[in-house]
Amino acid sequence: MAKQPSKHGQQWTQQDVKQLKQLAKENTPTRVMGIKLERTPEAVQSKASEVGVSLKPTNQSPYNRRKS
Repeated sequence: MAKQPSKHGQQWTQQDVKQLKQLAKENTPTRVMGIKLERTPEAVQSKASEVGVSLKPTNQSPYNRRKS
C-alpha cells in the first residue's frame, strides 16, 4: 500500500487553497500538485472542484512559449 501524504485527513488552509489556485493557473499536473501540497491527487481534484478551480490545461500556442 502507498504511503499516506503528511497532510492526509487534515483541513485545507487558506494558504493551501491559494497554492492550489496558483498551481492550477500554471497548468501543473494534478499528481505534481498533490506532491507539492502533500495531498493525494484525488484530494486535490476534490478541493479544486469544491472551490471552483478548473484543472483542465489551457491550450497554449507553441509559438508563444517562453524560452528558458
